[in-house]
Amino acid sequence: MSPVQLSLKGRALRLLGGREHSRTELERKLAKFEEEPGTLKCSLDELQAKGFISEQRVIESVLHRRAAKLGTARIKHELQGKGLDPQAVSQAMTQLQSSEHERALAVWQKKFGVAPANATEAAKQMRFLAARGFGAEAIRRIVKGPASA
Repeated sequence: MSPVQLSLKGRALRLLGGREHSRTELERKLAKFEEEPGTLKCSLDELQAKGFISEQRVIESVLHRRAAKLGTARIKHELQGKGLDPQAVSQAMTQLQSSEHERALAVWQKKFGVAPANATEAAKQMRFLAARGFGAEAIRRIVKGPASA
């Protein structure tokens, strides 16, 4: 094996040691270190064959880290940005959608905790939840009245 391949593998393993990365992310981050065309692909193929790179683990990791703070739309955008299989992302979003209201309510309670006193406050709370990626229906139900939701 050439030193370049070891270097690329070493860099990839270092990145994977910090958190899960998709193959696409690793390709983006390591492309500038590839001196000989094809060596990066070979290195990543080998790491993927050995189970160091796993799309499912990337999805699970993102859901675990981000689901408590972000809505389905933001998480979906993040997963798509990682170059993951659209079918796997869609499947994960279907599972996540069932807890959208509860997660939005928890985020809202932590940030605000009280119903808006006027339309300006309501709009502020709605914008906050929307920026976090929560769906319009969940936002409406929570800002309208968390006790009744």
